[in-house]
Amino acid sequence: MATHSNGEGAEASAKKLRTRPLAASVILLGGLALLAFSMALSISIGAKDIGLSVVWEAIRHFNPDLTDHQIIRSLRMPRTLACALTGAAFAVAGSVMQGMTRNPLADPGLLGINAGAGFMLAISFAFIPHLLFNQLIWLSFAGAAGATALIYGLGSLSRGGLTPVRLALAGSAISALLLAISEGIALKYRIGQSLDFWLFGGAAGVRWAQVDVILWWIGGGLLVAMVLARYITLLSLGDETAAGIGVRVGLIKFVGAIVILILAGASVAVVGFVSFIGLMVPHITRYLVGVSYRWIIPCSAILGALLFVLADLGARMVRPGSETPVGALIAIIGVPFLLYLARREGREL
Repeated sequence: MATHSNGEGAEASAKKLRTRPLAASVILLGGLALLAFSMALSISIGAKDIGLSVVWEAIRHFNPDLTDHQIIRSLRMPRTLACALTGAAFAVAGSVMQGMTRNPLADPGLLGINAGAGFMLAISFAFIPHLLFNQLIWLSFAGAAGATALIYGLGSLSRGGLTPVRLALAGSAISALLLAISEGIALKYRIGQSLDFWLFGGAAGVRWAQVDVILWWIGGGLLVAMVLARYITLLSLGDETAAGIGVRVGLIKFVGAIVILILAGASVAVVGFVSFIGLMVPHITRYLVGVSYRWIIPCSAILGALLFVLADLGARMVRPGSETPVGALIAIIGVPFLLYLARREGREL
């Protein structure tokens, strides 16, 4: 009888979730249009500015004899697509993490998952430098998984359990450690030039071969996240509430963790250490569309892609002729956002 009552109470709680489907629809449709325009703008602006009409012509009727068409197809299109894919991946990974753990500070970058993936990249550059990208990405997944296990193990040792701020602190400590070791490896084995790109974050060197690989991994991860959306909404109400409705909490969390590792690992393998997208975008999306993850996940994907494409465009415009690291540019707004959230938690760092 008690179980039945709990189940009814859980279902009632689930039905009362605050959602804004109209706002979500506007974000999806308007965001897609704005993303398409931003991507076209990103492709047209660079060391050599190319008109939007030429960009459209190169996409529809590619002419290999024209230099502008070669620049668009070979350099700028894969870069822009990589920014959109990885921005969506980081944002959705953060959404899934926050929903499953009920931790408002959850983010693949802050919790050290990105640093773990990057650490394995440093190992590969130093000791097995001739790996193909489709092999390198597996090391990125392994590093992300190892860092996750280490962070949760460290955080669980503290008295009082894994509070959001304690988990963030454990992640920051592990991130700092792994980044320091990565930089030490770079100095020891003289791979600084190869590793700097990943340490500071950016998509300047992305080519079609990398996009072809991550498209399947990130696309699959986003699809599975959408399938899990209903269950993540229930988990965000609490494990007991979700279990009362019949959700297999352990299984959903395991599959969700795999999705997070795939999205974060694939993204780091291409654009390096980029934090705060997975922190900021889910909070902004939740504020706009409500607490249902059936809306949060697709809207986060659109807004995350848009943020990264615009940040990459801004990184090229800050100092024309050279590039500001995208990770640093995003951190300028990400750090104050983190401090605001930590203060709202009512705990001291």
